[in-house]
Amino acid sequence: MPLPKAELHLHIEGTLEPELAFELADRNGVALPYADTDALRKAYEFEDLQSFLNLYYELMAVLRTERDFEDLANAYLARAAAQGVRHAEIFFDPQAHIARGVGMGTVVEGLWRALGNSEAAHGVSTQLIMCFLRDESAESALETLQAARPYLDRITGIGLDSAEVGHPPVKFREVYQAAAALGLRRVAHAGEEGPPEYITEALDVLGVERIDHGLRCVESPELVERLVRDRIPLTLCPLSNVRLRAVDVLAEHPLPAMLEAGLLCTVNSDDPAYFGGYAGDNFDAVRQALGLSEDRLRELARNSFLASFLERDEERRARYLSEVEAYEFIDGSRSPI
Repeated sequence: MPLPKAELHLHIEGTLEPELAFELADRNGVALPYADTDALRKAYEFEDLQSFLNLYYELMAVLRTERDFEDLANAYLARAAAQGVRHAEIFFDPQAHIARGVGMGTVVEGLWRALGNSEAAHGVSTQLIMCFLRDESAESALETLQAARPYLDRITGIGLDSAEVGHPPVKFREVYQAAAALGLRRVAHAGEEGPPEYITEALDVLGVERIDHGLRCVESPELVERLVRDRIPLTLCPLSNVRLRAVDVLAEHPLPAMLEAGLLCTVNSDDPAYFGGYAGDNFDAVRQALGLSEDRLRELARNSFLASFLERDEERRARYLSEVEAYEFIDGSRSPI
């Protein structure tokens, strides 16, 4: 049995495996420019974030109906549960779908068909976080927030993703203020490609409660000190960092030093269909490449629940934390975590 964990940085569109992409393409009469699943997998050789995003948005064309989004979410939840995920806070990108003529209702209702039944079907509690595309305008983000208002009973928070460089957090000050007024939790991608200053800006201008990625905080001792002092969680994605060239090889990932510094780090999968692994795969990879001890692995699992938005269900959080503490590692060199 894998180590219990929460997944806090997961783009549901990034869980679209080639097999499901072809299945949905056939269902919806969408022609993909790839001969088969093997040819599509070969397209996953990315040079940088933008080359990944180009393919990511291209493949979204197969997602058309509520059933498609339900199937996508159920496929992820089944894989996540098998790798020890007990709680998942799932990102989705409504602007990318609205631009294709797929309405907010289709996306949210479809995802919720799976998420609303997730505990019964998969043993995974869930929350939904709506992300804005930072390379789109702030006005578009505000319009998207307005379109989501009928569905806010199913949306826990907002996030900010897509191409980071050249799109500082301050650009979205107004939409984050509006979201805060609606009682939505707030996170943002910062410090992956962008500089440490983007992390500071996300905290000070957007009022975010959690930083997605945040890898480049290590370049600023003052920022690290602040993040430690204020217990700001970082949702790191190690395999993603390697595939998108944020770090050259996993053995050079700064995760051990970040934990040693006292940062509240979590390990997540980001876009697992594209980056070579789900949550448990990321745990296994950092254990092997970085030589993390059982105590460190348990700390990462504990952090994931501490960083989750479970304030309205502290009993559940306590139960998950108890599962982490009670977990027994078996043959740490080989057992899945």
